[in-house]
Amino acid sequence: MKKIIFILLLVLTVLFSCKQGSKSTPNTVDIETLDSTKNVQTKKPSAKRNKNNFYSKYEYTESNGARLIIQNSFPKSGISYTDPNGKKYIYAVFWTRITNNTINPLELTIDFPLDSFEIPSSSGNYMKLLFPSDTMTIDKEPVNDYGLTIKSFLDNNRDKSSSLKRTINPKGSSAFYVVTLSDRGVGGTLRTGFSLKGQNLFYRINDKEILCGKIDLTKLMLRK
Repeated sequence: MKKIIFILLLVLTVLFSCKQGSKSTPNTVDIETLDSTKNVQTKKPSAKRNKNNFYSKYEYTESNGARLIIQNSFPKSGISYTDPNGKKYIYAVFWTRITNNTINPLELTIDFPLDSFEIPSSSGNYMKLLFPSDTMTIDKEPVNDYGLTIKSFLDNNRDKSSSLKRTINPKGSSAFYVVTLSDRGVGGTLRTGFSLKGQNLFYRINDKEILCGKIDLTKLMLRK
């Protein structure tokens, strides 16, 4: 009889313990988060994706079919940066590739404004444009900040004027970085890129357009 009572008490104890355990908060959210993180870590960049991962593309063509192509990337990063004095900024890294499919060398000269400018769509938010001297290569496309060592660059160049001079040989191309540095985020998407109007080179940041250079393209016209 004592043995039967002991068995009954043991069964009741197990059932009570299971019931208590069932009241704990489900960990569905944690599982989904882990799965999402795992997917990001194991996903490998596709080589095909690099060929089309551009926000905008402009082609200018000669009568003989020779072309000048400008390709502008999407942004990477857009996170905070704190300068050595403790001031906080928001930065983003872009890159542009210019391909010279003509028979003549292309002399590229670009000068960005020394001073910050206000973004019309983000009142009171001031931005500065900077040229890192590093050359962008396609193997850096999947890497954070497009492979740019951003902190040391901003620590040493955030208050300097920014310009770029390069020669792009016939049938060659050159890719370079542009870094945007602003007081705060723009509150939405940030899109930028170079384009030509006549012989003037412009850089657009959302709804703000800046004249920043000139290229002798007398024989070139925008492809319709």
